[in-house]
Amino acid sequence: MRSKIWIIVRREYLERVRKKSFIITTILMPVLMLAMMCLPALLMNLNISETRRIGVIDRSGIIAPGLTDTDLARYELTDVAPDSMYARTEYDGFLIISRDIVDNPKGVTLYTRDAGSMELESTLNNNIADIIETERLKAIDMSDLREIMDSVKADVNISTFRLSEGEEAAGTSSMISYAIGMIMSVVLYMFLLMYGQMVMTSIIEEKNNRVLELMVTSVRPTQLMMGKIIGVGLVAVTQLALWALIMVTISATFIPLFISPEVAGEIAAYNTGTLNAATASLDIEGLQALSVIGNPAFIAGIFGYLLLFLVGGFLLYAAMYAAIGSSVDNIQDGSQLQSFVIIPLLIGFVVSTTIAANPTSSLAVWLSMIPFTSPMVMMTRIPFGIPVPEVIASLVILYGSFIAIVWFAAKVYRVGIFMHGKKPSVKQLIQWARYK
Repeated sequence: MRSKIWIIVRREYLERVRKKSFIITTILMPVLMLAMMCLPALLMNLNISETRRIGVIDRSGIIAPGLTDTDLARYELTDVAPDSMYARTEYDGFLIISRDIVDNPKGVTLYTRDAGSMELESTLNNNIADIIETERLKAIDMSDLREIMDSVKADVNISTFRLSEGEEAAGTSSMISYAIGMIMSVVLYMFLLMYGQMVMTSIIEEKNNRVLELMVTSVRPTQLMMGKIIGVGLVAVTQLALWALIMVTISATFIPLFISPEVAGEIAAYNTGTLNAATASLDIEGLQALSVIGNPAFIAGIFGYLLLFLVGGFLLYAAMYAAIGSSVDNIQDGSQLQSFVIIPLLIGFVVSTTIAANPTSSLAVWLSMIPFTSPMVMMTRIPFGIPVPEVIASLVILYGSFIAIVWFAAKVYRVGIFMHGKKPSVKQLIQWARYK
């Protein structure tokens, strides 16, 4: 029995990992993920536009003296008549300020020769708003209020450390944990949905080609189903393991090359709770991010948990997908029945966004134990450092539930692969599971 299953596993596995699409996505996806993280900063550096010359027609006499030149625009007070603005080509645009601007902040109009700039408009809005607020404070004899507020303003930045019995406190960050948890949840949701549907599609295609009817003459339907599930599952595990290897290699080899010895020392001091934030060259958020992405052991641990929940979640959902695939004749009918699989999977993914805000709540704990939602919910909570016994309990329930689900799926599968024609109802699927 075991040898027949592994023949099927080998066929399903090699058929998929040899495809160019698998190789390309496996190699490129981690690179694309890192590129997406760095792309905004790169674009900001490349997005350098010429400084615009803006003529200011200030009827109030208040705004123009307070406008601050920036890399985006240089302001010049002018008395150009509005009807001759287009002819004055030495200006790239004109800013017209109404006489009652202090009482009517909406009395500002900007004319430009080319496409508008959101960045320029936002900068102008803030600059003019500051000038108007200063004038209003003067009118009520509180012109120094802004200086007073600036002097008492406090910029609080909390450094968070996790206490562990018998161990030194370790630096942590709720925002970093939130981001990692959500990314892991998305990856897990994508894998379970994509590879689960792959099992269903493969079974439907082979059923339509009558290949399954030939194969069951040599192997039992249950062996065939398990071979397909394990084979496709190993493809998912292989891809995720390669991603983990690439990410750990980048963290251990390439990230340190871009971190100066000074910053490396600050990261070490932050992790041990001895950092003096006032003299640090980077803010706390930057140090927190670098301490995570530059920690190969932490990244390997996260991917290790992800593999455990991927395997358990895939076995659970793939068994249900296999049962659906064996009971229908085409993809359209399968798409209708798979809503029973997608809905709990989607619920687990959606609630993860809420769970991440409070990972220790009662709702979070209970959803971590329900096998249909536990993979996504647990992967959202794990970066926050939840107790290991909770993780173990969730895994035990998840893998135990797979045994029950695969028993039901095998009963449906052995009957469904020989059925053709009308799409079965849920009631009929339950009847098939009762057949002896």
